[in-house]
Amino acid sequence: MTQTMVKSPGTEMAFIDEVCSIPGGEAVRSCIQCGMCTGSCPTANKWDYPPRKAIAMVRAGLRNELLSSNSMWFCVSCYSCTVRCPRDIKPADIMHALEIISIRSGLSTKRSRTPIMYQCFVDSARNYGRVYELGMMIKLFMRTNPFSALKLAPVGLGLFLHKRMPLKPSRIKGIAELKAILDKARALGGAK
Repeated sequence: MTQTMVKSPGTEMAFIDEVCSIPGGEAVRSCIQCGMCTGSCPTANKWDYPPRKAIAMVRAGLRNELLSSNSMWFCVSCYSCTVRCPRDIKPADIMHALEIISIRSGLSTKRSRTPIMYQCFVDSARNYGRVYELGMMIKLFMRTNPFSALKLAPVGLGLFLHKRMPLKPSRIKGIAELKAILDKARALGGAK
């Protein structure tokens, strides 16, 4: 495994600096590698590189190996790691910073549906100003595994019968203004 650098216009940025430049990733240098985050994580056994190792990989500059893994996508944002960290680091926030870098770099893994779900969520919010759940889920299942929707059909039917899931989307007032705000955020360097 080699140390990988990412090119920025006119400069080279080390992976640790790239992570520190994303809100939530700043504390990665303060980690003492005690392992409390991994010991607290309910999903650590599913990660290619559990939280402590993922943070160590950031510090070692193993950018491509980490960003193309499933690790940060299995963070469920329970914040058990944050509550138990003796240095008051927020490992979950570091994982979210890694998600952003992974998406921007086009290195997110195919072994997790989370990046696709994020994109479906953002597309729905962008189009309607709120999340149109039925449309978002249909898009997610069509892009991942359409047959897995069959397992959730009873839940969907129950939501529909109790008027908790509309068939047609509704848009917020001021959708054009919202799109202008999102376009401006993207122009300033926000995620896709």
